[in-house]
Amino acid sequence: MTLALLIAVNLTIGFGPAGIGLIAGPAVAVVLVGLARRMGLTWHDLGLSKHTWRKGAAYGGVALLVVGAIYAIGALLPLTSALFLDVRYDIAIGSALFIALVIIPIKTVLLEEIAFRGVLFGLFKHRFGMAWAAGVSSVLFGLWHILPALGLGTQNTALDAATGPGSQLLVVAGVVAFTAVAGLLFAELRRRSGSILASAGLHWATNGLGVLLSSVLWAAT
Repeated sequence: MTLALLIAVNLTIGFGPAGIGLIAGPAVAVVLVGLARRMGLTWHDLGLSKHTWRKGAAYGGVALLVVGAIYAIGALLPLTSALFLDVRYDIAIGSALFIALVIIPIKTVLLEEIAFRGVLFGLFKHRFGMAWAAGVSSVLFGLWHILPALGLGTQNTALDAATGPGSQLLVVAGVVAFTAVAGLLFAELRRRSGSILASAGLHWATNGLGVLLSSVLWAAT
Protein backbone atom coordinates (compact mmCIF):
# COMPACT_ATOMS: atom_id res chain seq x y z
CA MET A 1 0.00 0.00 0.00
CA THR A 2 2.85 2.37 0.84
CA LEU A 3 4.68 1.65 -2.41
CA ALA A 4 1.49 1.99 -4.48
CA LEU A 5 0.82 5.37 -2.91
CA LEU A 6 4.38 6.54 -3.60
CA ILE A 7 4.20 5.42 -7.25
CA ALA A 8 0.92 7.29 -7.65
CA VAL A 9 2.25 10.53 -6.15
CA ASN A 10 5.48 10.25 -8.14
CA LEU A 11 3.50 10.06 -11.39
CA THR A 12 1.19 12.85 -10.26
CA ILE A 13 4.06 15.19 -9.48
CA GLY A 14 5.93 14.20 -12.64
CA PHE A 15 3.05 14.58 -15.09
CA GLY A 16 0.47 16.62 -13.20
CA PRO A 17 -0.05 20.38 -13.25
CA ALA A 18 2.68 22.69 -12.04
CA GLY A 19 2.59 23.17 -8.30
CA ILE A 20 0.66 19.97 -7.56
CA GLY A 21 3.59 18.73 -5.48
CA LEU A 22 3.04 21.50 -2.95
CA ILE A 23 -0.36 19.97 -2.21
CA ALA A 24 0.24 16.29 -2.90
CA GLY A 25 3.55 16.11 -1.02
CA PRO A 26 2.36 17.15 2.44
CA ALA A 27 -0.96 15.33 1.99
CA VAL A 28 0.72 12.03 1.13
CA ALA A 29 3.24 12.50 3.94
CA VAL A 30 0.37 12.75 6.45
CA VAL A 31 -1.37 9.70 4.95
CA LEU A 32 1.86 7.67 5.09
CA VAL A 33 2.39 8.50 8.75
CA GLY A 34 -1.22 7.55 9.48
CA LEU A 35 -0.81 4.21 7.69
CA ALA A 36 2.44 3.49 9.52
CA ARG A 37 0.89 4.22 12.89
CA ARG A 38 -2.05 1.91 12.09
CA MET A 39 0.47 -0.80 11.20
CA GLY A 40 1.94 -0.48 14.69
CA LEU A 41 5.00 1.70 14.17
CA THR A 42 5.86 4.07 17.01
CA TRP A 43 7.02 7.67 16.63
CA HIS A 44 10.51 6.43 17.40
CA ASP A 45 10.24 3.81 14.61
CA LEU A 46 9.39 6.65 12.23
CA GLY A 47 12.26 8.87 13.36
CA LEU A 48 9.78 11.42 14.68
CA SER A 49 10.14 10.99 18.42
CA LYS A 50 10.53 14.32 20.20
CA HIS A 51 13.29 12.77 22.32
CA THR A 52 15.55 12.65 19.25
CA TRP A 53 14.79 16.13 17.87
CA ARG A 54 17.82 17.82 19.45
CA LYS A 55 20.28 15.18 18.30
CA GLY A 56 18.73 15.06 14.85
CA ALA A 57 18.88 18.83 14.47
CA ALA A 58 22.54 18.83 15.54
CA TYR A 59 23.45 16.20 12.96
CA GLY A 60 21.45 18.03 10.32
CA GLY A 61 23.14 21.33 11.13
CA VAL A 62 26.61 19.83 10.81
CA ALA A 63 25.63 18.20 7.51
CA LEU A 64 24.43 21.56 6.20
CA LEU A 65 27.76 23.20 7.06
CA VAL A 66 29.74 20.40 5.41
CA VAL A 67 27.69 20.55 2.21
CA GLY A 68 27.97 24.34 2.16
CA ALA A 69 31.76 24.13 2.40
CA ILE A 70 31.98 21.50 -0.34
CA TYR A 71 29.71 23.50 -2.63
CA ALA A 72 31.71 26.68 -2.04
CA ILE A 73 34.95 24.92 -2.94
CA GLY A 74 33.35 23.35 -6.01
CA ALA A 75 32.01 26.70 -7.19
CA LEU A 76 35.42 28.34 -6.86
CA LEU A 77 37.27 25.69 -8.84
CA PRO A 78 37.13 26.23 -12.64
CA LEU A 79 37.08 22.47 -13.21
CA THR A 80 33.85 21.93 -11.25
CA SER A 81 32.03 25.28 -11.26
CA ALA A 82 30.13 24.43 -14.47
CA LEU A 83 28.44 21.52 -12.65
CA PHE A 84 26.33 24.06 -10.77
CA LEU A 85 25.00 25.78 -13.91
CA ASP A 86 21.49 24.33 -14.06
CA VAL A 87 19.35 26.25 -16.58
CA ARG A 88 16.27 25.79 -14.36
CA TYR A 89 17.85 28.15 -11.86
CA ASP A 90 19.00 30.87 -14.23
CA ILE A 91 16.61 33.06 -12.29
CA ALA A 92 16.60 36.04 -9.94
CA ILE A 93 17.94 35.38 -6.46
CA GLY A 94 14.52 36.16 -4.97
CA SER A 95 12.93 33.36 -6.98
CA ALA A 96 15.78 31.05 -6.04
CA LEU A 97 15.22 31.82 -2.35
CA PHE A 98 11.52 30.97 -2.71
CA ILE A 99 12.37 27.65 -4.33
CA ALA A 100 15.05 26.81 -1.75
CA LEU A 101 13.15 27.91 1.36
CA VAL A 102 9.54 27.06 0.44
CA ILE A 103 9.16 24.69 -2.50
CA ILE A 104 12.01 22.30 -1.74
CA PRO A 105 11.17 21.83 1.98
CA ILE A 106 7.44 21.32 1.31
CA LYS A 107 7.41 19.51 -2.03
CA THR A 108 10.62 17.49 -1.79
CA VAL A 109 12.22 17.13 1.64
CA LEU A 110 9.05 16.64 3.71
CA LEU A 111 7.55 13.93 1.52
CA GLU A 112 10.76 12.08 0.71
CA GLU A 113 12.09 12.02 4.27
CA ILE A 114 8.76 10.88 5.70
CA ALA A 115 8.43 8.24 2.97
CA PHE A 116 11.95 6.83 2.74
CA ARG A 117 13.71 7.56 6.05
CA GLY A 118 10.51 7.50 8.06
CA VAL A 119 7.87 5.01 6.95
CA LEU A 120 9.78 2.64 4.64
CA PHE A 121 12.87 2.68 6.86
CA GLY A 122 10.71 1.99 9.91
CA LEU A 123 8.73 -0.80 8.25
CA PHE A 124 11.78 -2.68 6.98
CA LYS A 125 13.72 -2.19 10.21
CA HIS A 126 10.76 -3.47 12.22
CA ARG A 127 10.44 -6.63 10.10
CA PHE A 128 13.91 -7.37 8.74
CA GLY A 129 16.49 -5.29 10.62
CA MET A 130 18.66 -2.22 10.11
CA ALA A 131 20.64 -3.41 7.08
CA TRP A 132 17.49 -4.15 5.09
CA ALA A 133 15.96 -0.87 6.19
CA ALA A 134 18.93 1.14 4.92
CA GLY A 135 19.44 -0.88 1.74
CA VAL A 136 15.89 -1.21 0.49
CA SER A 137 14.83 2.34 1.36
CA SER A 138 17.93 3.66 -0.44
CA VAL A 139 17.33 1.60 -3.60
CA LEU A 140 13.71 2.76 -3.69
CA PHE A 141 14.91 6.32 -3.15
CA GLY A 142 17.12 5.97 -6.21
CA LEU A 143 14.27 4.60 -8.33
CA TRP A 144 12.05 7.47 -7.14
CA HIS A 145 14.31 9.83 -9.11
CA ILE A 146 13.81 8.23 -12.53
CA LEU A 147 11.17 10.76 -13.61
CA PRO A 148 13.02 13.84 -12.28
CA ALA A 149 16.17 12.64 -14.08
CA LEU A 150 14.51 12.68 -17.50
CA GLY A 151 15.83 15.68 -19.38
CA LEU A 152 18.46 16.47 -16.76
CA GLY A 153 21.19 16.24 -19.38
CA THR A 154 19.74 19.22 -21.21
CA GLN A 155 19.15 21.21 -18.02
CA ASN A 156 22.73 21.09 -16.77
CA THR A 157 25.35 22.56 -19.09
CA ALA A 158 28.20 20.40 -17.80
CA LEU A 159 26.22 17.16 -18.11
CA ASP A 160 25.02 18.13 -21.57
CA ALA A 161 28.58 18.73 -22.74
CA ALA A 162 29.95 15.58 -21.11
CA THR A 163 27.32 13.08 -22.23
CA GLY A 164 26.29 14.47 -25.61
CA PRO A 165 23.07 13.77 -27.50
CA GLY A 166 21.15 10.51 -27.14
CA SER A 167 22.53 9.71 -23.69
CA GLN A 168 19.38 10.10 -21.61
CA LEU A 169 19.55 6.49 -20.41
CA LEU A 170 23.09 7.03 -19.14
CA VAL A 171 22.07 10.20 -17.29
CA VAL A 172 19.03 8.52 -15.71
CA ALA A 173 21.08 5.49 -14.62
CA GLY A 174 23.70 7.79 -13.12
CA VAL A 175 21.10 9.80 -11.22
CA VAL A 176 19.43 6.66 -9.87
CA ALA A 177 22.77 5.24 -8.74
CA PHE A 178 23.90 8.52 -7.19
CA THR A 179 20.65 9.09 -5.30
CA ALA A 180 20.64 5.49 -4.07
CA VAL A 181 24.12 6.01 -2.63
CA ALA A 182 22.98 9.33 -1.18
CA GLY A 183 20.07 7.45 0.34
CA LEU A 184 22.53 5.23 2.21
CA LEU A 185 24.18 8.33 3.66
CA PHE A 186 20.80 9.77 4.62
CA ALA A 187 19.87 6.44 6.21
CA GLU A 188 23.10 6.40 8.22
CA LEU A 189 22.38 9.86 9.59
CA ARG A 190 18.87 8.67 10.43
CA ARG A 191 20.31 5.62 12.21
CA ARG A 192 22.94 7.50 14.18
CA SER A 193 20.63 10.27 15.34
CA GLY A 194 17.38 8.33 15.55
CA SER A 195 15.66 11.25 13.83
CA ILE A 196 14.73 12.15 10.26
CA LEU A 197 15.72 15.74 11.12
CA ALA A 198 19.32 14.68 10.50
CA SER A 199 18.71 13.28 7.03
CA ALA A 200 16.33 16.15 6.26
CA GLY A 201 19.09 18.66 7.03
CA LEU A 202 21.49 16.98 4.63
CA HIS A 203 18.73 16.52 2.05
CA TRP A 204 17.78 20.19 2.09
CA ALA A 205 21.41 21.27 2.00
CA THR A 206 22.18 19.27 -1.15
CA ASN A 207 19.07 20.56 -2.93
CA GLY A 208 18.45 24.02 -1.49
CA LEU A 209 22.05 25.23 -1.43
CA GLY A 210 22.47 23.87 -4.95
CA VAL A 211 19.60 26.05 -6.20
CA LEU A 212 20.96 29.16 -4.50
CA LEU A 213 24.49 28.59 -5.72
CA SER A 214 23.32 27.95 -9.26
CA SER A 215 21.35 31.19 -9.27
CA VAL A 216 24.33 33.16 -7.98
CA LEU A 217 26.70 31.64 -10.54
CA TRP A 218 24.32 32.35 -13.42
CA ALA A 219 24.04 35.96 -12.26
CA ALA A 220 27.83 36.22 -12.25
CA THR A 221 28.26 34.86 -15.80
